[in-house]
Amino acid sequence: MRNWKSLAVFLLIVFAAAVTGAMSSPDGWFKALNKPWFNPPTWVFPPAWTILYFLMAFAAWRVYLVAGIGAGLVVWGIQLIANAAWTPLFFGLHRIDLALIDVAILWLLVLTTTILFFQRSRAAGYMLIPYLAWVSFAMTLTFAIWRLNPD
Repeated sequence: MRNWKSLAVFLLIVFAAAVTGAMSSPDGWFKALNKPWFNPPTWVFPPAWTILYFLMAFAAWRVYLVAGIGAGLVVWGIQLIANAAWTPLFFGLHRIDLALIDVAILWLLVLTTTILFFQRSRAAGYMLIPYLAWVSFAMTLTFAIWRLNPD
């Protein structure tokens, strides 16, 4: 039973970050921006992020079960803060430049988390690969939008 309670905690933490990020959403400002040809339709983001958030929670839970609280989970928590910050920076404040800095930091944190998770649990490390790929794409997309919309 303790294991399921700890999973619930990880799910709550992850979805708290998701809700924080979701408080800002695309608006007229975003619709007016120049976007690259590879900008996906907005309907892609909610299901993609839902899957990624579940994978993040399960990966962290797996590491917790194997190794307890350690460096991997600390970095995991820090990356969640950077994750939650991107949406308010981009959509809320309309600061593409700060969102780009944030996503670059997020990418480094996710890469570090993935490496640390692999050291504790191969399954947990593999669960973060889609997230790392998505953040790589998000960084590329944010950079392209920043370049196409100089201030």
